[in-house]
Amino acid sequence: MRQEELFCWVKEVYGTEPDYPWNDGNAVLRHSENQKWYAVILEVNTKKLGLSDERMTDVVNVKCDPEWIEFWRNAFPGVLPGYHLNKKYWNTILLDGTVPDPDIKRMIGES
Repeated sequence: MRQEELFCWVKEVYGTEPDYPWNDGNAVLRHSENQKWYAVILEVNTKKLGLSDERMTDVVNVKCDPEWIEFWRNAFPGVLPGYHLNKKYWNTILLDGTVPDPDIKRMIGES
């Protein structure tokens, strides 16, 4: 799933538009009723994620039930501890095809 596809899907399913609080290409998706974040879409250097290669990639950070956080990290190599957020509650998902779209949608839905 690519960033553009993700934005179209959340708009269709949740009525959510991306918010750009940092005035750059990085976006936040918020719950409409309380404005709390449920996802953060960032462009990140893979070195900052602890990966061996060095390239820029899009990721989505999602909040996760602590009981499921390790399950998702072990299920797919493209699910990592939350970048720049609390690693106990957030996972980072690479938007590079390493995690199937249905699983990304499920994690966003649970966030």
